[in-house]
Amino acid sequence: MRVDTRAIVCAVRAHAEHGAIVRAMTPAGGLCAGYVRGGRSRRLRPVLMPGNVVQAQYSARTADQLAQLSVELIHSRAPLFEEPLAAAAIEWLCTLTAVALPEEQGYSQVYSALDGVLSAIEAAPAASGWGGALVRYELLILGELGFGLDLTQCAATGSTAELDFVSPKSGRAVCASAAEDYRDRLFALPRFMREGGSASWQEIFEGLKITGHFLARDLLIERQSDCLAARERLVDRLQRVTR
Repeated sequence: MRVDTRAIVCAVRAHAEHGAIVRAMTPAGGLCAGYVRGGRSRRLRPVLMPGNVVQAQYSARTADQLAQLSVELIHSRAPLFEEPLAAAAIEWLCTLTAVALPEEQGYSQVYSALDGVLSAIEAAPAASGWGGALVRYELLILGELGFGLDLTQCAATGSTAELDFVSPKSGRAVCASAAEDYRDRLFALPRFMREGGSASWQEIFEGLKITGHFLARDLLIERQSDCLAARERLVDRLQRVTR
C-alpha cells in the first residue's frame, strides 16, 4: 500500500525513543495513522503540530500493518499557538476529530469542514468569526457518526415554524407553543444552528451547550475525562473573552 495525500495533523503520540504515531485527516481516506521515524526530532516537531497541513506519504506492506509515514510541511498554523484562545480551539477540534472518527473511513465533508474552521480561526484568532462554525462542526461530527440532531420540524406537532427549543432527550426541535409547559427542561435553539449565518455570543454559548450535551452523552461516553477537558478549556477561554 502506498498513498500520497494532503492531510491535516490531528494527534501525535510519542512512540519508542525518537518516533511518533501520527493521526491525520485526509480528504479521501479519512483519519489515517502512521509511524513517523524521528517524529520527536527538532526538525519534525514543528511540522507535526495539530492543525498543520502536510503532504503525507503512507506506505505499508499489508493493509493490517501500521503504515510508515513521511511528511512535508505545506502550511503551518504554529503561530496560532501563541494565542491562548486560538490554541485551545485548534486543540479541541483536532482532539475531537482524532478521538471520534474511526480510522480509514472516508469523511470528505468532515475534512473540508475541519479545514474551513481552522482557516477561519487563522483569519480571526479573537473568535469574532468562527464560534458559530465550531458549533456547526460539532453538529457535523454528531451527524456523520449517527447521532445527528433533527432541527427541521417540531417533535410534538410537526410544525416547521417557531423552532425555538431542543429536547435534551431526543435531540429534536420543539416549537414555542408545544414547549410552553416545560421550557425550563429544554435547550434554547439558536437560529444559526438551523439557518446558518452569523451568531451572537449568546447564541454561540447556547449552541455549545447543546452540542456539548450530546457529544458527552452519545459519542464520547468512555473518553470524557481525556477528550472533553480540551473542550472545557476552550469554553472557559471563550467566556473570558466575553466578560
